[in-house]
Amino acid sequence: MPIVRNLGRAASQLLQSSGCGCGVSLVPARGIGVSPRQVASDASFHSVTFSESDHPRVLITGGLGQLGVGLAKLLRKRFGKNNVILSDIRKPADNVFYSGPFIFADILDYKNLREIVVNNRITWLFHYSALLSAVGEANVPLARAVNITGLHNVLDIAAEHNLRLFVPSTIGAFGPTSPRDPTPDLCIQRPRTIYGVSKVHAELMGEYYHYRYGLDFRCLRYPGIISADSQPGGGTTDYAVKIFHDAIKTGKFKCYLRPDTRLPMMYIDDCLKATLEIMEAPAESLTMRTYNISAMSFTPEELAQEVQKYVPELQMTYNVDQVRQAIADSWPMNFDDSNARRDWGWKHDYDLPELVTTMFSYLGSDSRIAQAN
Repeated sequence: MPIVRNLGRAASQLLQSSGCGCGVSLVPARGIGVSPRQVASDASFHSVTFSESDHPRVLITGGLGQLGVGLAKLLRKRFGKNNVILSDIRKPADNVFYSGPFIFADILDYKNLREIVVNNRITWLFHYSALLSAVGEANVPLARAVNITGLHNVLDIAAEHNLRLFVPSTIGAFGPTSPRDPTPDLCIQRPRTIYGVSKVHAELMGEYYHYRYGLDFRCLRYPGIISADSQPGGGTTDYAVKIFHDAIKTGKFKCYLRPDTRLPMMYIDDCLKATLEIMEAPAESLTMRTYNISAMSFTPEELAQEVQKYVPELQMTYNVDQVRQAIADSWPMNFDDSNARRDWGWKHDYDLPELVTTMFSYLGSDSRIAQAN
C-alpha cells in the first residue's frame, strides 16, 4: 500500500493549523479503505429536539484549529462542560486538555469514529476537519482523502445515528464565474482549488442526505475570519490579522493584496455566535441547508486607515502576490446573507471599527498604542 504510506507521511509533514478563513485542523490519511455503511436505502431520519434539561451531547472534529477551541468554550458555557467533547489527531495544549473532555479522533477511521459517537451518546456533530486551500493544492490526493472521504464517513455516521450535523463552508466555494457583488446563496459555483471543490461537494452531499434520508444537515459559508488568538498562516485573508501584529511590533506592514481588494470578513465571536444560532434554529424555520453569513466587507486600504487611528505612524506598503491576488479576485466582494437574517434572525455585532478596537485590546498595550490613545 505505497499510496497509503505516502499519504500518511505527507500528513505528518502538514499537521499545522492554517489561517485561511475557516482555520480548521488537519487529519492524516491513516486508513483510506471504505468501511461498511449502515444506512439502508429506505432509511428515514428526523431531527432531534432538546428540552432545557436535556442538552445535546456534542462532538467537534478537527477541534484544535482556529475555530474549534473557541466553539467548545462557547458550547460548554451553554450546555455544560462534560456535554462537549473536543477531538483531533494532535496533542492539545495543557490549557485546552484540562478545560474539558478531549479525545483522539481520526475521521478517516470510520469504525473508531462510529464508536466515539455511540459510546459518548453524541447527538450534535461539528465537522471542522479539513485541509485548507494552500495545503490542499500542495497535496491534492491527501486533500481529497481528508476533505471528501472523511466527509463521507461523517455523513454516514450522522445519518445512521440521527445526529444534527454542522459542516462549515467558505467563500472559497465560489469561483471566477460567480457573481461577486453581492454573492447570493444560490448561484454558479465553479471554484478552482481542491478545497473549494470539496466544500461545494460537502454542501451538495449534505443537502442530498437531508432530502434522501432526513439528515439534519446545517451549513454556513464563512467569510474571512479574524481572531486575536491565532497567528496568521499565509492564507489569502490573513493580511487582515497580520496587519495588527506588524503594527504593534514594527509599525510597518507590507500587504500582498492590492489596496482596493474588497473581501467579506467577520470577527471570530460573530462567527461562533452564528454557528450556535444556526444549530439551535427550529428546523421548520430553515428554507435551505447552506447559508451565507456576513458582517463587514473592506479593503486593505480601508483597514489600514482604521488601524492608523491607533497607530498613526503605521507605514503601509504593497507587494502584490499574484497567486493570492488571483484567488481573492475570484472570491465574493460582498456576501448576500439576507436569507440567514430572515430565516433565523442572524445579526452581526462587529463592524470594522469594533473589530479594530477589539483586536488591539486583545493584542496588548504596546507603547505606540498607549501613546495613540
